[in-house]
Amino acid sequence: MEFDYVIAGGGSAGCVLAARLSEDPAISVCLVEAGGGGRDILIRAPAMMAAMVSGRPKINNWAFRTVRQPGLNGRRGYQPRGKTLGGSSAINAMLYVRGQPADYDGWADQGAEGWDWAGCLPYFLQAENNVRGTSGLHASGGPLSVADQRQPSASSTAFVDACEENQIPPNADFNGTVQHGAGLYQVTQFHDGPHNGERCSAAAAYLHPVMDRPNLTVMTKRLAERVVIEEGRATGLTIRRGGVRQTLKARREVILSAGTFGSPQILMLSGIGPADELRAQGIPVIHESPGVGQNLQDHLDYVISWTSKRNDVVGLGPSGLLRLAKAGLDWRKSGEGMFASPMAEGGAFLRSSPTVERPDLQLHFVIGIVDDHLRKLHFKGGFSCHVCALRPHSRGTVGLNSAHPAQPPRIDPAFLSDPRDLP
Repeated sequence: MEFDYVIAGGGSAGCVLAARLSEDPAISVCLVEAGGGGRDILIRAPAMMAAMVSGRPKINNWAFRTVRQPGLNGRRGYQPRGKTLGGSSAINAMLYVRGQPADYDGWADQGAEGWDWAGCLPYFLQAENNVRGTSGLHASGGPLSVADQRQPSASSTAFVDACEENQIPPNADFNGTVQHGAGLYQVTQFHDGPHNGERCSAAAAYLHPVMDRPNLTVMTKRLAERVVIEEGRATGLTIRRGGVRQTLKARREVILSAGTFGSPQILMLSGIGPADELRAQGIPVIHESPGVGQNLQDHLDYVISWTSKRNDVVGLGPSGLLRLAKAGLDWRKSGEGMFASPMAEGGAFLRSSPTVERPDLQLHFVIGIVDDHLRKLHFKGGFSCHVCALRPHSRGTVGLNSAHPAQPPRIDPAFLSDPRDLP
């Protein structure tokens, strides 16, 4: 089969690329995704991300693990990643946070031309269909629905009040002029129409509405194995479903959008990457590129949890399950209630020290007990608070565990390897 563009990976980037490129009826586009179609009820019902994120079982989730981390006393980290159309936007908490303008300006200062805040903001505005309407920092009419939480729990609003009592000012918009402060997150969720109350993943926003375009082919449950290189040029993509392998030809470009872990893995399996890494797996070096898989940056996140007898938090005991069952029925009728919740309803951005110029810590307040990404279950009701370090100095790598494409990549974030990340 032959197309103008072949895209490997149907996550957030892949969905946008497939939709935008196929707007031109004169070109043909093929999108390849290892997971499913991204339309099932576990994805559409926001609260059901709890059934996917743990990776037990692996539902719409690659459920990667890191290598043992010396900085974490030898523990292995867990890395949930979406395996479905929409990618991780189909299994995350839907929180809509664009980051700080200084982050973008810093990238531009380091040589990423065009990635400054002034250059990126118009694209954010083009994407948004924000329930708050149009302003200098928000817009309506775009494909990505952004909503306020309609029925946040009383526990989440109490968290925001408690932050204010501890000198963290209230903030009604983390994507406004100032990010510092505490408030309730906006979420990527449909706020009207037939999908009211459902998750608005990248697939639901960009791809699902245009799947009937004759020049767009979407292949799901196909694993992208290698880029075909001929005379120094990428000419196609080898994919596999079960034991059947085929090659998709690309007249113009092969585009890798398989994520932080998947894209470097495919490159290395194709013979592109650090020569020593490739030779260690018996892969011929087609093009030595030492930067592939390098400079991995990930942030540590610490969670504190408490049990609670409140009826507005989630628990897996008999009364908690009964409330969840009722909430599911309410959500099917109205798109509202606890099933519409991102669970991580409240949050805050703050500075770890008075000497820090802008927020370097983020809090997520969750109306449930979160222990190792829900891999350790607790049957009592409760709530949790994440503390996340936003700008780590430690740098890690992505490599290969095997030359077999079905094996997961080797992920080493090298947490706390830089002493500046230690308290």
